[in-house]
Amino acid sequence: MNDFVQGLRLWFAPERIRDEGDTPDYRFSLANERTFLAWIRTALALIGGGFAVDQFLPELAWGVRTGLALALLAAGVLCALRAVNHWVRCERAMRRGEDLPVSRFPTLLGLAVGVVAVAMVVVVVFGWEGR
Repeated sequence: MNDFVQGLRLWFAPERIRDEGDTPDYRFSLANERTFLAWIRTALALIGGGFAVDQFLPELAWGVRTGLALALLAAGVLCALRAVNHWVRCERAMRRGEDLPVSRFPTLLGLAVGVVAVAMVVVVVFGWEGR
């Protein structure tokens, strides 16, 4: 629990990460930052997709439209939060000389996006109107 709290503090004071371990090769830190930015782009795309479903599919039954939009929006929020958490965890591991952390989040995100995609395929195949 203490490690979790300390990691959360680093979200808002990343300069404190320098207190741990040794400075890694800057190329690894820059690669970690590029990965963070890729996760943020993914989060923005998911959030944009959620708004698009809600705004541009008014003919879709309210419950279906809202469910798909909320699923995409929630995935975007989780992805953005996970991006920060992953960046901190990787930076700490590199400084400590530890293995990089592993996560099930990419699998869960992929499954969530896949479920929404299958739902959208069903909507397209069987029509937009809610009955």
